[in-house]
Amino acid sequence: MAPRDEQRERVLARLADHLLAIGLARSSLRDLARAAGVSDRMLLYYFADKAEVLAAACERVASGVAGRLGEAFPAGTRLPMAGLLRGAAALTTDPAMRPFMRLWVEIVAAAARGEAPFPAIARQVLDSFLAWVDAHLDPQGDPDPAALAALVVATIDGLALVDICRDDDLVDRAAARLG
Repeated sequence: MAPRDEQRERVLARLADHLLAIGLARSSLRDLARAAGVSDRMLLYYFADKAEVLAAACERVASGVAGRLGEAFPAGTRLPMAGLLRGAAALTTDPAMRPFMRLWVEIVAAAARGEAPFPAIARQVLDSFLAWVDAHLDPQGDPDPAALAALVVATIDGLALVDICRDDDLVDRAAARLG
């Protein structure tokens, strides 16, 4: 790997960590550069603009989630809806996953407000989650497996919202009732 690419990877790792720790609240170009340990100008050397910085950092975060999902559900694993929901709920409500889920909720909220570049980022992340669910869901003859996958994602995202909004065991109790 070329030195420029190696440095870009280090910058991306720092940016992903920053987004997980801070969220989108401090995501001006200057804040992002500071978090990455480079100047504003150097950040724009690695990325075309702020939209590309955020898209690349969010993609890095999403690949971290994909890695955790891959560990919990190896390739080729196909489960009925109830089993996939229980397993995914256990993973996404785990305290270690809270920063990922909080960032996801922020991205969706920014996308809902139409703030660029978040509609495109949210669509890309959602499509990857739907594809992951589709690959791991045994639709058991359901005539619309895409709708079933959307229902799984909506349920998991709903549990994340409950987890973010409540400081008690309600999300655990709700997840225990799946299936």
